Amino acid sequence: MNERQIHKFIQRYLETTNCQIIEKSPAHFQVKLSPRADRDLTNRPYYWSFVDRTGADPETMSMLFVTDKQKYEQAQAAVPPPPAPNAANAAADAALSRSFGHIHGTLNTNIRVPREDLYYGSRRLNQLFESARSGGSYLCLFQEPEKRSAHPLHSTAYSAWLGVNMKVEFACDMKREEIHSFGVSLATGQCIEQFHDRLLTHRMTPKLPPNVHTAKNALSLNKAATIAEQTLERKLRSYDYSWAQAAAERLADELSTIKHYYEPLLASAEEENKQLITEQFERRQEEIRWQYEPRVTASAINCGIFYLQGIG
Repeated sequence: MNERQIHKFIQRYLETTNCQIIEKSPAHFQVKLSPRADRDLTNRPYYWSFVDRTGADPETMSMLFVTDKQKYEQAQAAVPPPPAPNAANAAADAALSRSFGHIHGTLNTNIRVPREDLYYGSRRLNQLFESARSGGSYLCLFQEPEKRSAHPLHSTAYSAWLGVNMKVEFACDMKREEIHSFGVSLATGQCIEQFHDRLLTHRMTPKLPPNVHTAKNALSLNKAATIAEQTLERKLRSYDYSWAQAAAERLADELSTIKHYYEPLLASAEEENKQLITEQFERRQEEIRWQYEPRVTASAINCGIFYLQGIG
């Protein structure tokens, strides 16, 4: 994931969570967080429990997200420093201070804004990913009609689809991931792939459009989820798994190597040390199996109910 992709993701996240973007460039965002984003990102549970108990208006934090460190620092270096205050201004500030007490110098009070450098693998970016994932795990949307019906009593039938995005991980001492998007019609049971791409061709809204009615579902959500899982399983069965065989061979070689190392140690060890060496041997075997053993895992990233025109 490069700087441009990270920048695009951050902008979408800020807009979706209704954060106030105070300043932005191709390399950074300075923002005032929305209450939802502040809850997810700032780790202030005691403050938010106080707000929830008392009903007080929340004061959210401001943050500086740097998506391209090199560009940002080059731009900052090119900005001239602010002019030093002259003697007349200093005297005026002193007089006001004597008359009215302490006054913050200017409207720009130089309040420190926490800076976060965002790059793939950084803790804060992973936190943003998790916030986006938890906030967008489930949703319900309706297709917007291309044009409204001219007859006020005319109603268009919409049917519900279960959309599921699934991540498949192929792991051993190397790792590969795939994303699969399935849509299952709750009216007919039809399952299609690349469902997310199909949704991108429509405008969607969280509100039921006028002159639209929804068809009765013939399938339960559990049944539709099972159809998606079975479709993915059939697809995975057709894959080439020679990589798994190669990984199993590397696993056997590594286990054989540590066996040749530990067995002589155990044979020559004093009785009181054998238990400790045995535990080390077993722990090392577990670590090698975790690293080299081939495995395929599938998990749902997010899902939703999507009402599309027609009976699917």
